[in-house]
Amino acid sequence: MGKRVALVLAGCGVFDGSEIHEASAALVHLSRGGAEVKIFAPNIEQRDVVNHLKGSPAEEKRNVLVESARLARGNIQDLAELKASEFDAVIFPGGFGVAKNLCSWAVDGKNCTVNEHVNSTLQAFHSAKKPIGLCCISPVLAAKVFPGCEVTVGQDKNIDGRFPDAETASAITELGCKHICKNVNESHVDKANKIVTTCAFMCKAPLHEIFDGIGTMVQEVLKLA
Repeated sequence: MGKRVALVLAGCGVFDGSEIHEASAALVHLSRGGAEVKIFAPNIEQRDVVNHLKGSPAEEKRNVLVESARLARGNIQDLAELKASEFDAVIFPGGFGVAKNLCSWAVDGKNCTVNEHVNSTLQAFHSAKKPIGLCCISPVLAAKVFPGCEVTVGQDKNIDGRFPDAETASAITELGCKHICKNVNESHVDKANKIVTTCAFMCKAPLHEIFDGIGTMVQEVLKLA
């Protein structure tokens, strides 16, 4: 029987929701791994809406659950309904929506607050000793909720201009967590906390390398489940 995995989305689109390539990559690797996946998102208003063509704010309001339903092909549930007891693992793709909608990192950095349902979901899986997979910016959720945990968002220096958000690693360290430097095609496993992370689009890399890195994260999550 395949592992039961919950995938938590934050909207649809890199600048105000979930990063579409990351979400799709996670779903492909989960499918290949024989997992049974259900998709969730919080039923809340987005912090903002970005015109992805112009890269500028749009004067409209959108709902995170409704927008995430685009990625889920309509088959999605309110995150408030997620029961950790019904799953073997949970995975959070990245995208600015994680830092805007699932928490307030985009505005408040390490002093951010985490959405109550995101926090309770993370706590429930952690308490049950079930693995948590996170990629791109989403490892900051673990850093905020689980002080002392180990995560990666890639490198802590902007090597060859490939890691423009390297300062995120310093913020994670300031939260009392350990940042592990990894390349884009690798993931890090915090065995004590069962947290698996990979940098994905925190690195400027070819799409296939990001896809492969997410694959290693998914594989490690399924091994731990």
